[in-house]
Amino acid sequence: MNSVLGMAHRISRFGLWFGGGLVLLAAVLIGIDVVIRKFFATSIGGADELAGYALAIGTSWGLGAALIERAHIRIDSLYVLFPNVIRIILDVCGLVLFLGFFALVTWHGRLVVEQSWTSGSRSQSAIETPVIIPQVIWFAGLLLFFAVGVVLLVEALRRIFSGNLQGAVRLIGTRSAEEEVEEEIAAMAAARKAGGNR
Repeated sequence: MNSVLGMAHRISRFGLWFGGGLVLLAAVLIGIDVVIRKFFATSIGGADELAGYALAIGTSWGLGAALIERAHIRIDSLYVLFPNVIRIILDVCGLVLFLGFFALVTWHGRLVVEQSWTSGSRSQSAIETPVIIPQVIWFAGLLLFFAVGVVLLVEALRRIFSGNLQGAVRLIGTRSAEEEVEEEIAAMAAARKAGGNR
């Protein structure tokens, strides 16, 4: 299972870079469009449309990495007061509900993609994009996220049933302040080491 988890880490990391790159390109495109409008009184046709596609695709492809890194926002005011057993039960329930919600989103996303394919839909803009292209890429990101979530859930349950509650917490639980401090110290040490090697 660790090899599957490692593969999920690598694929979601790729998704994060891919999605982030698209959002960055969209920001550059919008910036260029704003400058052209200001100084040349013209526009890049469809820049806002392309930016919208990039944002949707970037979001769907980045969700898996956010889940693995436990970066989704949680309100943990009461959570920290509960004993570990209650916390892990809440973590599993939260992940199951989260995956259930995104299973519905993914299911309906598939229906949207099928409808666009059947009808041959194109955007109502100057570039007339066949909407199936961005929709398929967006849908692939949703599938990736759902698959990563299932892998995390199965691995968390395996750790729980083998008695490794702390391992399960480190996998799907809320990040503690101690963990965040440890990560910052490790990042600073790595930066110092990299700086010393130059």
